[in-house]
Amino acid sequence: MTDPRHICAVIPTFNNGGTVAGVVRGVLHQGIPVIVVDDGSTDCTADALKELDIKVITHPGNRGKGRALKTGLEEARRQGYRFALTLDADGQHDPVDIPALVAAAGERTLVVGSRNLTADGMPSGNTFANRFSNFWFTVQTGRKLPDTQTGFRIYPLDDIPSLKLLTARYEAELTLLVFSAWKNLRIVPVPVRVYYPEDRVSHFRPFADFFRISVLNTVLCVLALVYGYPRMLLGR
Repeated sequence: MTDPRHICAVIPTFNNGGTVAGVVRGVLHQGIPVIVVDDGSTDCTADALKELDIKVITHPGNRGKGRALKTGLEEARRQGYRFALTLDADGQHDPVDIPALVAAAGERTLVVGSRNLTADGMPSGNTFANRFSNFWFTVQTGRKLPDTQTGFRIYPLDDIPSLKLLTARYEAELTLLVFSAWKNLRIVPVPVRVYYPEDRVSHFRPFADFFRISVLNTVLCVLALVYGYPRMLLGR
């Protein structure tokens, strides 16, 4: 089991003023220090975070979840943490599940929270997009995962691929997952709960982001042939 003192949480947020403070308090209650990256919010997010004992990094404008995630992971490295727990600021991830993820963390191990995609209340669009992503992840890596789109993860900061690979939006998390598989990292799914509060704010754009993910999957399939599979076969 990984020492929790080596872990911090990275929470990207954009206009999640109604939920982000509750998420942060839940993580702090688990004894995990928090870095929030405010990605240019224009609502009450900044005010909601003022009274909390956490590190807040603010982008002057909205740069996308991928850029916010990169900023947070780089800050976690700068502070000397070996692992970064990531979760969304919209309240869908339950901090009560954090100990289960921490128990599975370790060297060269990427822990991925696995949601029940058939649970009541799961948006049908999310379910379809995740199954689509799961299929292409298997094609690109030869591995199967039940949930490739979750943002509830623990990254081993010394072992993950270069953060220069990250794109600006949601597909950044898929990129990290695929390249981690190509680096032969262990990828461990851990069952987690999911909840969609009434005041949840999601910035996922069904058509635009699905198109971006489709383009990315096309690129990754080509890279899998010329780079990913050869690297995995060589064990590097």
